[in-house]
Amino acid sequence: MAARDRWFSQAILLLRVKVLQLSDRSIRPGATVDFTLLERDLHYRSTHIQTPDGLTIAVQDWGEGSGRRDVLFIHGFSQSHLCWLKQVSGKMSKVFRLVTYDNRGHGMSDKPMEPAFYRDPQRWADEVNAVITGSDLHRPILVVWSYAGRIALDYLTHYGDEGISGLVMVCATSSAGPGTAGPAAPLMRAMAERELAPSVEASVQFGRACFTTPPPQAEMEVFLACSAVTPNSVREALVGRPAEYAETLQKIDVPTLVIHGEQDRVLLPATAEHTARMVKNAKLLVYEGIGHTPFWEASDRFDADVTAFIESTT
Repeated sequence: MAARDRWFSQAILLLRVKVLQLSDRSIRPGATVDFTLLERDLHYRSTHIQTPDGLTIAVQDWGEGSGRRDVLFIHGFSQSHLCWLKQVSGKMSKVFRLVTYDNRGHGMSDKPMEPAFYRDPQRWADEVNAVITGSDLHRPILVVWSYAGRIALDYLTHYGDEGISGLVMVCATSSAGPGTAGPAAPLMRAMAERELAPSVEASVQFGRACFTTPPPQAEMEVFLACSAVTPNSVREALVGRPAEYAETLQKIDVPTLVIHGEQDRVLLPATAEHTARMVKNAKLLVYEGIGHTPFWEASDRFDADVTAFIESTT
């Protein structure tokens, strides 16, 4: 392993501790958390939601905005709510009520080892519904990234779209058909390796592959640290789950915005084209020169586009 990769491996291990300290479950549910990360001041209310299958989900309510609209952000594979750091600490947080959470198996939410907790679409649907109802969100706009496309579509399959007022699919999975997976997609399976060295190597490579232009070192550290919190058994259970959502996509009747990075090496732009084609009246935005993380690599543009979309919905 090259010296740079060894440095990243050490950073993952050290920053995993920092992430755990930041999101420590010892924080009282409903307590206000003030923290500075990457020179950004974070202020949120920490809550815990119970799912119908008995899991505790860590939820963060960044409700400083005017409350004109509720927005629920759902993160992707082997990440956490901190991937939305630029949104929850930026202009959007002053305008809308933003809520994030750690998916089951991720961040500071419960991490059962049994594959059934991750391979059953009904459980994912119930989790989203539990967060919406438990957080008292009024027909929120769902903003979902990468693997969370599956999660949102599981929710819509089982609950329909009556409980939301809009959908933003960000480099989000809507199909596992030919031409959708990018060259970095196999790294997700490699990240589930039970031996540490290949798992760490794949995690580092996947983290890099999510960006066209590498972020500053401190930002990459946080990104990789959040990834390291997800157990390999959870990663293994997530990989290969079916993505048969054609019927659900065709039934979506709420305003839908599809954002994708032109240089995405995890999910090819063909994925976004498929989503926009299947969802009636969906709007597609492709960001030139941007990879798998438009909300991070082009955060100002992303925030402006999503804000304009939310303001246009009823």
